[in-house]
Amino acid sequence: MKHKINVTVNGAAQELEVESRLLLVHLLREDLRLTGTHIGCDTSHCGVCTVLLDGQPVKSCTVLAVQTDGCKVSTVEGLESGGKLHPIQEAFTEKHALQCGYCTPGMLMTCSALLERSKNPSEQEIRQAISGNLCRCTGYLNIVKAVQHAAQKIGGAP
Repeated sequence: MKHKINVTVNGAAQELEVESRLLLVHLLREDLRLTGTHIGCDTSHCGVCTVLLDGQPVKSCTVLAVQTDGCKVSTVEGLESGGKLHPIQEAFTEKHALQCGYCTPGMLMTCSALLERSKNPSEQEIRQAISGNLCRCTGYLNIVKAVQHAAQKIGGAP
């Protein structure tokens, strides 16, 4: 059965017809061609598919596309604005917070949401926020440093 949904993705209104069982991650990657959102475990454990749904981080492998009707979805492609990277993207580069890059889109989305709600998060708050995102390469230390650096760039941290 198909359902008509209206969803705003990265600021662009979309009117789509979707199957009842279609997952948000597949809508983004296959229908909208936003391939920055990765598919990892399909069980919500790894966090590589994390996007923002009405500003809150969600694992898009566990959200049905029909559930996004009337919502705003933000993906990693939507972080940059006017050709300028988001401070968290810049900080990940500057602080070497990525290696293979597979977890990076989910980490960026989770961290950008954290910085929206807390301008100067503590190390504990950062580690708690990213606890649902697995990274097998970095050991997390540089990710924490990148979030702290981004907070400084945004003007929240001393």
